[in-house]
Amino acid sequence: MKDKLEHYIESTIFTSRWLLAPFFLGLVFSIVLLFIKFAQELWHLSVGVLAASEADVIIGILALVDMALVGSLLLMIIFSGYEIFVSKIDVANHEDRPDWMGKVDFSGLKLKVIGAIVAISAIDLLKVFMNMPEQLSADDSNAILWKVVLHMAFVISGVLFAIMDKVAGDTNKH
Repeated sequence: MKDKLEHYIESTIFTSRWLLAPFFLGLVFSIVLLFIKFAQELWHLSVGVLAASEADVIIGILALVDMALVGSLLLMIIFSGYEIFVSKIDVANHEDRPDWMGKVDFSGLKLKVIGAIVAISAIDLLKVFMNMPEQLSADDSNAILWKVVLHMAFVISGVLFAIMDKVAGDTNKH
């Protein structure tokens, strides 16, 4: 009786991983939403390019790069998260299968996510600097300072994650 109960509990826990599948499907839908905003931004940039300043065009392009990075990050989270926590994606023989697919563990995913966040934050900071007026109010200066502080927090967090993973990897080898 105890073995059957234990098997049932373990089987239920193991099967419960499928409850995460709708989260990943929701992230797929969020890529569709992001694509709609990307297309809208690309359209606005395209129709206004002749009247826009060079700085406005650069900022528009940075916004597109920002969305592309977020979309790539989402895709990486969907693929890796699904394979780590739910089930293997059975496309091993597909010619377009990314090389990293199936090879990114939770630790690697963490580092890729923080790396993408740092890149997205850097692009946002660059957009702020491109839009910065010559004379800054105290509120503007304070807002920019906080954006720089937040960006540096992301950078330091990424470095600390990498160091922790390196230490953990070295510990596992012994």
